[in-house]
Amino acid sequence: MTNTPAFPGLMNQPLVATPPPMPDGPFRFFALDVETANHDRSSICQVGVACVRPDNSIETWSTLVNPLTTRWVFSGLHGITAQMVRGAPTICSVIDLLDEVLRDRTVYQHSGFDRSAIRAACAGLQRAEPQWGWQNSVTVARRAWPELKGNGGHGLASLKTHLGLCFEHHDAGEDARAAAEVVLHAEARRR
Repeated sequence: MTNTPAFPGLMNQPLVATPPPMPDGPFRFFALDVETANHDRSSICQVGVACVRPDNSIETWSTLVNPLTTRWVFSGLHGITAQMVRGAPTICSVIDLLDEVLRDRTVYQHSGFDRSAIRAACAGLQRAEPQWGWQNSVTVARRAWPELKGNGGHGLASLKTHLGLCFEHHDAGEDARAAAEVVLHAEARRR
């Protein structure tokens, strides 16, 4: 299903010129998560980034995003609605901001969905995908906890139970933080 931008009713919505500022570094690595309005991966309606400092503390940044669509399928899953994103920045300004911080840096996602959503959004904007050093926290988890294969798996819900993580699933900031915590737990286990 394709996202349908530029509906006449959406054109009159006020747009915020810029998303909220990112936290100041230094950071060791980042984790990123997105939520989408519908099955079109470019319909990003929330972005969250967990910024991991050298002391392993995490500062989380998130913003709602106006995907400029009237098709909302996943509101029941993540709770984000068209009304909530009125006045939110578009994905173009969010990617511009993130690229200033994430370019050539390690960015974890939990599965391949988040990168594919950023890629789809960039394709829709006719711009190149940002050069972020994508890594997958699922791969990290599979190496650290092979015993979970066939026993709950390596999804965030399973790892939440296995590692005792505390987060609200399907909130981009919370899921990004959880992905960062998975990486930190795996690093500690290797030590």
